[in-house]
Amino acid sequence: MAHKAADRIRNVALIGHRGSGKTSLHEALLFEAGAVNRFGNVSDGSTVSDYEEDEQEREMSIGAALASFEHDGRKINLVDTPGEPSFVADAAAALRVCDAAVVVVNAVMGVEVHTERLWRRANSEGLARLVFVNMLDRERADFFRAMESLQSAFGSHVVATEIPIGSEHEVSGVIDLIDMKAFMYEGTSRDNWSEAEIPEELRAQAEEYREKLMDEVAENSDELMERYLEGEEIDHAETVTVLKKGVTAGTIFPVTCGIATRNLGTDRLLDALVEDLPSPAMRGAVVASGEGDEEIELEPDESGELVAYVWKTVADPYTGRINLLRIYSGTLESDSHVVNVSRSEKERIGQLGSPLGKDLTNIDELGAGDIGAIAKLKETRAGDVLCEKQREISFPRLDLPAPVMAFAYEPKTKGDEEKAAQAIRRLTEEDPTLDVHRDQQTGEQIIAGLTQAHVEVIVDRMKRRFGAEISLKPPRVPYQESIRKPAKAHGRYKKQTGGRGQFGDCHIEIAPADAGTGLEFVNAIKGGVIPGSYIPAVEKGIREAMQHGTVAGYPIKDVSVRLYDGSHHRVDSSEMAFKIAGSMAFKQAMDDAGAVLLEPIVQLTISCPEDCVGDVIGDLNSRRGRPLGMEPKGSATEVKAEVPMAEVLDYAPDLRSISGGRADYTMEFERYEEVPPHVAEKVIAAAARDGEEVRA
Repeated sequence: MAHKAADRIRNVALIGHRGSGKTSLHEALLFEAGAVNRFGNVSDGSTVSDYEEDEQEREMSIGAALASFEHDGRKINLVDTPGEPSFVADAAAALRVCDAAVVVVNAVMGVEVHTERLWRRANSEGLARLVFVNMLDRERADFFRAMESLQSAFGSHVVATEIPIGSEHEVSGVIDLIDMKAFMYEGTSRDNWSEAEIPEELRAQAEEYREKLMDEVAENSDELMERYLEGEEIDHAETVTVLKKGVTAGTIFPVTCGIATRNLGTDRLLDALVEDLPSPAMRGAVVASGEGDEEIELEPDESGELVAYVWKTVADPYTGRINLLRIYSGTLESDSHVVNVSRSEKERIGQLGSPLGKDLTNIDELGAGDIGAIAKLKETRAGDVLCEKQREISFPRLDLPAPVMAFAYEPKTKGDEEKAAQAIRRLTEEDPTLDVHRDQQTGEQIIAGLTQAHVEVIVDRMKRRFGAEISLKPPRVPYQESIRKPAKAHGRYKKQTGGRGQFGDCHIEIAPADAGTGLEFVNAIKGGVIPGSYIPAVEKGIREAMQHGTVAGYPIKDVSVRLYDGSHHRVDSSEMAFKIAGSMAFKQAMDDAGAVLLEPIVQLTISCPEDCVGDVIGDLNSRRGRPLGMEPKGSATEVKAEVPMAEVLDYAPDLRSISGGRADYTMEFERYEEVPPHVAEKVIAAAARDGEEVRA
């Protein structure tokens, strides 16, 4: 593929809720552009983007997949992103490096919960957006109801540029509201359309929606508005020019429609990627942070200094890391040298590649605004920045949800600990929402993800890619402890063994702190009663004591500690002595501070058929849940509730049973709350039993 200038490139992410048909649309666009000769199918695992075995087995996208191809003289870098919230990291990274997004909406369900979240992410990244209402041929599909859903969620600037001809299984084409022409489709081949007159029974509706469209277009140009109000006809070229300006500025969000699996309307969407969405050149400078948080504007200039951002890393057992990166400034050439400024490491660039799913086509260079791939970089991984020379430059960290579903794990075969550790380490390079650590309380190895399905996918990939098998134990609830009231304590450590002794003495006051504070340590020592060199040791002792609470041994959070008095010995005092004294004082204070056990509360968003709502809410009530409300979403009902995490560790199979497999849900951490006394008794008893087992 020939090198393209920044104004001839389109970087586009397909985003939307799981099941909206993004992968099918991705496949249809590749087929329509001639990038592939066969129309792949999600159900038989033949699509370009879902090339991993676990994606094919689950029939859903797990990672973002990039396909680069040409259409109408432009290079399109099209990223198919996961719609399952468990794998939001790849979707967020794709939105970081793309200039526009196509929001794919299921015509039956309308705007779903994850669609709204992704829209907000796209908005925060300043991306242009257009909407594709998909699956018009499904039972109960309704384009106009989907439009109401879109405008309700995202505002009146969401405006149709097409409407369908027919409904459900009788959809046969679309009406172009800009040129007021009908396009009929037959079969799934390329060029499967023909131009026709707008059906008389739809003309009034088409004129109504065209008027809404032209109102929005005219608002983006004073000159156009004046002519439009005078009744003058606005031609295609002028309309498209102003429409593109509005889309780029984020003041218009065009809505197109079609059926990806029937290749209906996808040719028009392909043209819209070129005509309506901005190039990197049109989007303009992207802002990065320099030394002292100075703002650096990176213009998409091929002759500028190289700045490239690595947005995705794939851990391949044979080729090593494969990194996908975007060039924000300058040109990156094969067989060259760069500096990873994030790690202060030099890297040799081998062969650059242009991806089409898992396949790479060798290319000589990537210019400003382009996206491509490179293998075998030694130290580089997602989030790193590559430059010609060492400099201070970075991009904001992605705002990603914290992992909340934790499991203890161990290798299935003794002696495979290192093999398992290496496999997990490689996979954490791919997925920043994965957390792997050793539990200091129990000594167990913990793997935590966003959902149970998230962790199961990681375990499956460990086995497939690296031959490392691990066993998961029941999920651990990350309880915490805190205090209700202030308390004071005196910690004094004195030890004499014949030679130099140990002496540390401190007085502290503890009090509840704001949620999320952790430890707020205040040094209120006056007069040097404790030398300044020993005060950090007191704080260290307190921090270590906070790792094991007095209620059930869980970490203590959100406590303010004020060190206000103490004494020292000129010879016997040491950092170790004051560390022990601080720990002693803190433990004593906890006994009088009303220590309590806290549990994580999550928000569930459940999409289920209307006839299941009663059973779903009844089940949530039995789990100590608090329903927050219900809202119709297409043919389904969306139920929101806050529930203790401990009560929904096994929720997925239970929800499937309640709904006959017709419901799904997303889960997000909300906050910590005090555990009710009758529940706390069970948790404390279980923690005591676990402690006895560990000691044994």
